[in-house]
Amino acid sequence: MMSYEEVISFLYAQLPVFHREGKKAYKPGLGNIEQLASRLDNPHQSFKSLHIAGTNGKGSSSHFMASILQAHGYKVGLYTSPHLKSFTERIKVNGQEVSKSWIVEFFMTYQPLLAEIRPSFFEWTVIMAFQYFKEQGVDYAIIETGLGGRLDSTNIIDPIGCLITNIGFDHQDILGDSLEMIAAEKAGIIKSNTPICISEKQVDTTAIFETKSIATNSPIRFATDEVSIVSQKPVPRGMHVSLNTKKWGILECQSSYGGIYQARNLVGVIAWCEQLVDLKIIPLDSENILRGIKDCRTNTNLRGRWEIYQENPWIVADTAHNESGIRMVLEQVAQFNSINLTIILGMVADKDLHRVLALFPQEANYIFTSAHNPRALKAEELKNLAETHGLPGVLSRDVNEAIKIAREFDSDFILVTGSTYLVAEIDDSF
Repeated sequence: MMSYEEVISFLYAQLPVFHREGKKAYKPGLGNIEQLASRLDNPHQSFKSLHIAGTNGKGSSSHFMASILQAHGYKVGLYTSPHLKSFTERIKVNGQEVSKSWIVEFFMTYQPLLAEIRPSFFEWTVIMAFQYFKEQGVDYAIIETGLGGRLDSTNIIDPIGCLITNIGFDHQDILGDSLEMIAAEKAGIIKSNTPICISEKQVDTTAIFETKSIATNSPIRFATDEVSIVSQKPVPRGMHVSLNTKKWGILECQSSYGGIYQARNLVGVIAWCEQLVDLKIIPLDSENILRGIKDCRTNTNLRGRWEIYQENPWIVADTAHNESGIRMVLEQVAQFNSINLTIILGMVADKDLHRVLALFPQEANYIFTSAHNPRALKAEELKNLAETHGLPGVLSRDVNEAIKIAREFDSDFILVTGSTYLVAEIDDSF
């Protein structure tokens, strides 16, 4: 019998892994996952599912929705990717991560399928999640797409509802180099007669979703037509957001996540809840919706989103890694009026780096580093690119050394951002 560590190491070594190899590990098409599902008697058909796609916010929205359903007393499966610290974070039931022993058992049972079907790492984890949710007998499963939507391995499910968060530039080498093309890929999760909620009504993408809605006879709702932000303000270790909704009037949301971008995510999630109730798909009430939002961190343990490690000086980490995500994070940093800001930056090599680097303020200290990941851009290369945007800085061999250097700068605010893999390597004990 192999150990959990041996199993995970074997999967990383034997299967194409996108978060390590990038595009060459991406296997477009649903053939492999359909074969895997068929061999396991289609476990995804044994539970009701909700499907979430988007460029930014899909992870947070998935966790919010899972927590809301938990607050209503349902048994909820949650599949997200990538993980931050442990592979087991990807598969949860009512906030509890899948056990390492179950992963080993699954691997030992179905190992022959690896050689026969040769799935990607992501395809293997998707079928693993579906099987686990079946065995656990979940009432609902929240399924987050990995990349895109149309050809994403999660797209074999027949969901009772879909949410698409926002559309921005990311993975253009796979999804296309225009917002319209990216939106068309995300819209691929919309199935026949399945309600769809769009978190943000964007000029470049609205027609794409409306056309797909008509073609599939799927009722569509744009969240920003239904729910508006009245106010938002930071509170200790969180954010208070007041929302005006058509169904429940003013909702005072107390979120344990402090990123200002979470207000937009909540607009989408609340509007989605309204749609699911109006169409009599899931009975939900405002009291438990608010409770689910408030208890989301406890219920689901989402990490890496405006995560505050320290307050004096401020040390904040955020997994933002593309243009729209970085823009929101930097907007929030600016609200602190820092006198001596230090930004620790590390990114992967397959991003539109010039588009992102153009967003960063020149009046800051920069420390360039890289995660221990094959896709990570070397710190020296990132430093050279940043300098072409007027962002000089120093090098560090890893994120934890960078934090030590930032302290020596007598910084009053230290931001770590640019890559999920970089944030994942922060030592929690520092």
